[in-house]
This record gives sequence, C-alpha cells and structure tokens, in this order.
Amino acid sequence: MLNFELCVARLTRQAQDIRQMALGISVEQARWKPDADSWSILEVVNHLYDEEREDFRVRLKHILERAEGMPPPIDPQGWVTSRAYNERDLEDSMMKFFQERSASLTWLRSLTAPDWDSAIEMRLGRLTAGDMLTSWVAHDLLHLRQLVELRYAYLRQDVAPYQIGYAGDW
Repeated sequence: MLNFELCVARLTRQAQDIRQMALGISVEQARWKPDADSWSILEVVNHLYDEEREDFRVRLKHILERAEGMPPPIDPQGWVTSRAYNERDLEDSMMKFFQERSASLTWLRSLTAPDWDSAIEMRLGRLTAGDMLTSWVAHDLLHLRQLVELRYAYLRQDVAPYQIGYAGDW
C-alpha cells in the first residue's frame, strides 16, 4: 500500500536537501561541468524546475483525473540546451523550483481519496498514479546524487594539485 504521507514528507524534505546542495556556490561552480556530456548544478536545478511543472505534477493529475488521451509531450534532455539552462541565474532558478514544489505539495495535500491504482498506458508501458508519485520521489534522489557528485568533482579539481584520497574511496 502506498504511504502517501511519507511520499509528501519526502518531497518536502528533498526540496530542502536540493536547496542545501546549491547554497553557497559561485556562478562559476554553478555552471561548471566535469565534461561535455555532464550537466552542471545550474542545469540540474532548472531540469528539476521544468520537471516539477511540466512532468510529474501534470502526469499524476492526468492519471488521477482519468483524462482522455496522452499528457503533453516533454523533452527533458533537449530542454537543457533549447532552454539555455546553463545561462540562467542560480538564485532565480532555485526560487522558481521552490515555488513550483510548493504548488505541487499544496495540490498533493488537497487530494481526497486518490486512486493510486488508476493507470495510463504510456510508451514505456502501464503507469499507475502510485508509480508516478513514487517515481517523483525517486527522481529527486537521482538528482540529489547527481548534485553530490558534481560538488565532489568540482572540489577534486578545485583543490588540485592536492589530493582528497585520504577522505576515503568515492
């Protein structure tokens, strides 16, 4: 059985964890990428913002309301460049993400007796409302891991020629 309150609590807490991972960094660090295929912290934050407002909440609502057709298409990978995430202001991006997360949490708390087994057939297969909510929680964790990895990689290159190996294995 889905523990709705726990999911909402995690989405609330994880938003604060995301804030902590982006606090106190320079513009240079916010835009820095370890390689051409990686995202920057700023790109991660803007991805989370767009996913919050155009993906998870929209799709969960679509499933719960048993709306006709498919939810609007999304292009999370393409948006990174087409929406110039890395050129944005980190503070403004963070504020927008938190506003959207707040709207999501308000909406989630307003639900009365949602049917977590409601489903939609997606390109990837059957997706229930419960799958969508728990995937939303997991999505935050994936990007928190990414933010930690970015901070670690930046530290490693920032302190060169000194080594951080004594800290332990990564």
